[in-house]
Amino acid sequence: MSQENVEIVRQAIAAINARDIDRYLSRCTEGIELLTPMGPVGGTYEGPEDIRRFFADIEDTAPDFRINLEHVEAIDEDRVLAFLRTTASMRASGIPTDVPVTNLYDFFDGKIRRVRIFFDREEALKAAGLSE
Repeated sequence: MSQENVEIVRQAIAAINARDIDRYLSRCTEGIELLTPMGPVGGTYEGPEDIRRFFADIEDTAPDFRINLEHVEAIDEDRVLAFLRTTASMRASGIPTDVPVTNLYDFFDGKIRRVRIFFDREEALKAAGLSE
């Protein structure tokens, strides 16, 4: 199942980049949780409607937001770690951003149950139990 989960993460990221939130949500459980430290949209988002709001808020702030996958790997049968770069130009300022992030995906029954976003890769590795 771990390689299948890696492919699901790849598909989910492709769906986000295509702005196809329905396709993204089809890879998630009904109780999906997203925990993010991202500025004005930071916090916990739970369920499909919150996830839709999260991505709508990002679209409003940075319409060209994109997730670039650097590396993705299964940690175990139910968790996947993805090293990413998010790029965007902020609508208000026009300032481009290029931010490394690490996402930890928890799976349940073949679907994404929780996504934790980390700006600090070492913190993500600790959360995944891969570092002290």
